[in-house]
Amino acid sequence: MDFSLPPEIEELRLRVRAFIEEHVLPLEKDPVNFSEHENIPQDRLDAVRVKARAAGLWAPQSPKEYGGMELPIVAWAAVYEEAARSLFGPLAINCMAPDDGNMNMLRLVGTQAQKDKWLAPIVAGKVRSAFAMTEPAPGGGSDPTMIRTRAEKKGGKYVIHGRKWFITGADGAAHYILMARTSDDKRKGLTAFLYHKDQPGWRIVRRIGILGPEEHGGHCELEFDGLEVPEENVLLGEGEGLRLMQVRLGPARLTHCMRWTGWAKRCVEVAQAYVAEREGFGIKLADRESVQMKLGEIGQQIQISRLLTMHAAWMLDQGGRARKEVSMAKVHVADTLHKAADVAIQLQGARGFSKDTPVEWIYRAARAARLVDGASEVHMMVLAKFMATEGRDFWQWGPGEGRRNDK
Repeated sequence: MDFSLPPEIEELRLRVRAFIEEHVLPLEKDPVNFSEHENIPQDRLDAVRVKARAAGLWAPQSPKEYGGMELPIVAWAAVYEEAARSLFGPLAINCMAPDDGNMNMLRLVGTQAQKDKWLAPIVAGKVRSAFAMTEPAPGGGSDPTMIRTRAEKKGGKYVIHGRKWFITGADGAAHYILMARTSDDKRKGLTAFLYHKDQPGWRIVRRIGILGPEEHGGHCELEFDGLEVPEENVLLGEGEGLRLMQVRLGPARLTHCMRWTGWAKRCVEVAQAYVAEREGFGIKLADRESVQMKLGEIGQQIQISRLLTMHAAWMLDQGGRARKEVSMAKVHVADTLHKAADVAIQLQGARGFSKDTPVEWIYRAARAARLVDGASEVHMMVLAKFMATEGRDFWQWGPGEGRRNDK
């Protein structure tokens, strides 16, 4: 069993590390590079993206024919972790949610015409995208079978009515993927649609204020009142919405884990630098056993996060669905990110709570990690069901349970 990266991926990882160090990290030091929503303004992002493309570090998950790197998922894990040393790193090389998950999904299930029209501009960084699934109660949240937004077929088009909320990146996005109900069939009742921001029949009701910081485009509530979508903009076919979600959400959840691991490591990096210099009561903080215990524990948890994430990535590359492995990683990495930020704040005292370091930004972002792309409790339920059905075979080596649903 070989835990090393292939030489070409290791070389790429080091190139990403150097790029982030030289071109992206310095941006965090100037408050002008933070927008009112606490993310990098679009003009400054565009400038650093030009450098990323010139360096050949662009869209790791996307097809080469559209300008991406078309890397295997294990390579994503190495690259995304390095990119996320900076708050802006994943955005800089075009591997940030929700575009990241949308690009991968369109790559896997889109027709050639759909990829040319809807995927290529996202890969190029010309437009942003959003995935509209979550609804206000009593609609669908973690349980997609509860989705109430309806699409009625009329001739060669679908007419859509309903409401979505907490749609990440919706404000300013141009390309949308919308989940709606086309029948009451439990397995074949949902369908995925592509639509453009300029189409009539829908609107952004509001940009929902959150704990923050926010992704580009925030988290929005949407209303659909007669949006018309032609048949050619249906993904995979009518009734294939659940299948499409399986294709999208597993890798998308895992890429969160890759980025969160990078942020967790950054928290430790900041904390270590502080305790190595700060003295109190005649001794450096780094020499105190209590501090060493905190740092040692979080270092261990970060390494477990990396192994869980890489194992799930490898399984996806082998063709497995990796449902339970992704759930394990999602829960553990979300918890680890939050703990890493919390420990880093505690070890720095008042400085940790200030905006003098990126830790407080990460701490606030970390709270959402246990909710987005399936709450931790839902993933634990998934794991319990696997344990009940598989028994001792729950723990296994190799690709495991079946193939991806992208064929």
